[in-house]
Amino acid sequence: MPNPKVFISSTCYDLGMAREQLRTFLLGLGYEPIMSEYSDVLFDPRTHTHTSCLQEVPNSDMIVLIVGSRFGGRIIPDAISSLNIEDLLTSSFNVDVLDNVEQLSITQLEVLKAIESSVPVFAFIEDKVWHDHFVYEKNKQLIGKINFPSIDKPETAKYIFEFINFLRSRVKGNSVISFSRVEDIESHLRKQWASLFQRLLKEQREIAFESRRNLSLSEQLEDLKTAILSTIGNTQTKEIARGVIKYRRLVDFLIGLRLPDISFILQGNFNFDELLKYAGIISIKDIDSNRLSARSLLIKEDGSFYEYRFNSHVLSDVSLDWKSFTALQIDSRQVIFDALNDERRMGPAVLRYRRDPIEKYFNDGDIEEVNLNNVVSSIESA
Repeated sequence: MPNPKVFISSTCYDLGMAREQLRTFLLGLGYEPIMSEYSDVLFDPRTHTHTSCLQEVPNSDMIVLIVGSRFGGRIIPDAISSLNIEDLLTSSFNVDVLDNVEQLSITQLEVLKAIESSVPVFAFIEDKVWHDHFVYEKNKQLIGKINFPSIDKPETAKYIFEFINFLRSRVKGNSVISFSRVEDIESHLRKQWASLFQRLLKEQREIAFESRRNLSLSEQLEDLKTAILSTIGNTQTKEIARGVIKYRRLVDFLIGLRLPDISFILQGNFNFDELLKYAGIISIKDIDSNRLSARSLLIKEDGSFYEYRFNSHVLSDVSLDWKSFTALQIDSRQVIFDALNDERRMGPAVLRYRRDPIEKYFNDGDIEEVNLNNVVSSIESA
């Protein structure tokens, strides 16, 4: 059974005893502490030790940061390249410390890597450093003239205190706790992790309840549809009732096209390829086709385009719906369309029309050409 991995990030020289005591605490909980002095970090001989430490952080389940009087070793330039600074700029309301990343320590970079990788950070600041941090906040203009008793090297004070500001101002996970003894850290972690476990159990119960409720509602809806259809005696009326259920996705698509004369389409006998051409669409491209959230672009002759909320595979399903829809009687099609159009007017659009050229929104590498014939081939093979 895998145990939670807890990366302990701190300077070693001044906090060695605290790290050792925290290791014993974590082992007692059945957790796996990740500590460089115990060879828990793979120091790849092909890279610098700083890079090895940063590579280990995303493999952990959480990180415990302890800030004391020492700054630690300044990060080497090669290790900085493994960090996405752009993402971190949106992670806090105070990012002054990121203006000079090359001046930060390996300990601070470990925490930044954890934030970038969405690894939870539990931050603890020694009481004396915490007190001097507030002095620093009141006297920033005198930073070069004040020696803070809690800071080992005066030239590092600014970077330690500004990093605390960064942590306290994070958009989320901004809890920073002061401590005087390691027992304070242990007590806080024990309560926090127990509360997280309790919340997880509660959320699992709620998810299971919602799943059962949704299943029940789905079954009730199917029973209701069956009951309604069974009460309809007229064959055409029953066909229309089924159509209102079946062609919702197709009608959403047709409305989104904003065709000048929808009645002309509804009364004709076009195939799906002809429908697209009538709408002026000459090519289709997918965005992020390998993702579940993939979208597609329907590009018109004039360079403008529709952005479809789904990829071209869903568009193939729409083409099949169109084939069966055009097999209905013309008056049935009109009734189905009108009923769904009235219902849908306040709903979200599945097609968004953009007048500007596609190049304004997407790079060539973001989109992938789709063969129009492949989209409509499902009609021919059906």
